[in-house]
Amino acid sequence: MNNNIKVGDKVQIHCYKHNGKLHQVCDEAIVLDISDDKIIVANNKAKLTEADGRSYHAKESAILFFYKDRWFNVIGQLKDFGLFYYCNIATPYILDGNVIKYIDYDLDLRVFPDGGFKVLDYNEYKYHRKLMNYSSDIELIIKSELSSLIELKRANEGPFTPGLIGKYYQIYQDLIKIK
Repeated sequence: MNNNIKVGDKVQIHCYKHNGKLHQVCDEAIVLDISDDKIIVANNKAKLTEADGRSYHAKESAILFFYKDRWFNVIGQLKDFGLFYYCNIATPYILDGNVIKYIDYDLDLRVFPDGGFKVLDYNEYKYHRKLMNYSSDIELIIKSELSSLIELKRANEGPFTPGLIGKYYQIYQDLIKIK
């Protein structure tokens, strides 16, 4: 069921909004791990293209966790001044060929190197909730999954497990040396 994607393969990442419109494209990531419940990929200074055609490059390497049964994804950002996490409240991912696809629901959790965190983009969420008519079921899932994500962070579990980003970054470095 993994669309024949395997460790070392290159994939793209497509982020959509609730109305079905493409929001952002990440040009390339390398698969580090794939299982029945998640896919973990990495990239370095990836090119990101917005819906309006503007593009830019990320400033760092990143390890990205996408889940089949969780309404969030997590990006570990290896910045010069520490490990940050950017977490999107979003649908579980699907694989379409070599493209990871998901719908972004605006709310984000930013985690800082000191372990502190902040919920971001609440106004954007409220705006899109009305504009795109998020159902009450979607709203309940979003709130529940944001709470679950915060609990994972507080417990330092899942993608926040100490040393996990470093482990996957080493796998990424080994894979890009092989290519």
